[in-house]
Amino acid sequence: MGYVSGEGGKRRKLHVLIVTLPMSRYQFVWPTFLQTTEALIDGLDAAWAFFGGVPHRVVLDNMTAAIVRASSKDPTINPSFAEYAQARAFFVDPARVRHPRDKARVENQVPFVRERWFAGETFSDDIKLLRVAATRWSKDVAGARIHGTTRRVPREVFEAEERSFLLPAPDAPFDVPRWTEPKVHPDHHVQVARSLYSVPTRYIGKRLHARADKKTVRLYLQGELIKTHLRVEPGKRSTDTSDYPVGKAPYATRSVDALITRARNLGEYVGVYAERLLAGMLPWTKMRQGYGLLRLCERYGAEKVDALCRSSLTFDVVDVPRIERMLKKAQQAVDTAPPGRVVPLPTSAASQKS
Repeated sequence: MGYVSGEGGKRRKLHVLIVTLPMSRYQFVWPTFLQTTEALIDGLDAAWAFFGGVPHRVVLDNMTAAIVRASSKDPTINPSFAEYAQARAFFVDPARVRHPRDKARVENQVPFVRERWFAGETFSDDIKLLRVAATRWSKDVAGARIHGTTRRVPREVFEAEERSFLLPAPDAPFDVPRWTEPKVHPDHHVQVARSLYSVPTRYIGKRLHARADKKTVRLYLQGELIKTHLRVEPGKRSTDTSDYPVGKAPYATRSVDALITRARNLGEYVGVYAERLLAGMLPWTKMRQGYGLLRLCERYGAEKVDALCRSSLTFDVVDVPRIERMLKKAQQAVDTAPPGRVVPLPTSAASQKS
């Protein structure tokens, strides 16, 4: 559609969803900065609220937010949008590519909206104000004019002849699901929306279809539902210990907090180092380094590891493999030193003070 100016003169590209009812030519205009499935659904729900009902059939342009693959005979509908259409009970009828007559009544409205509502006007980039202005214009200007083709007032025709044919308007927002195709990793988990969810052993290595909404995560293989989890926050994991073979369940319930506690017991700076290591959004990806840090304490002594952790934290370096390389290098110096020569190894702050 065009651009609007924000703070500092920065321009933002504006897109507009236009919904036109076929009989009355009554139309609804919904500005947005996004072209996602969520933005499309928000705009359509706003249209149904504006009209007070939902049409039985919706002819769509082939936007990727709704149509994954355009085809005159067998189009592929975005699965999230397909669920929305089913929930609102309307039939999705994508227009054919390069056939503008399939949606001629909308195509004709694009230049009208651009020239009569947008062109020459001054708007801020506050999307709420833009939408209020567009809704008011749709009702009081576009809806109250005498239409150039029908020679009738669209809003009056809609109220008298078309409103009664609409389905009831939705009374609650639609929870838009997100579909992804995660792969099951050797630890029995898939990553969905930055969180981890377990599946049974037999699915390791397979590519699944994951459906995530605000409350649940459902995992499918070839259309069959194989696992359902309650949604957890990003960085968390949902693990069903029964997904693991007998005897392997303890690995499923391993705890970041327990690892940090063990590290603290081995040394003050070992504990701080473990906390820093596991402080990210997905601590599970650093668990191996955490256990490696504990093993270094067993192999080289907690006092030496604590001293190196203290030095590394001073330089804001959190990298367990680097700690291991430093310890190995120091140990090699001891092993290759001539008889009688003293080679100092890292020591803790406490030993240095004493």
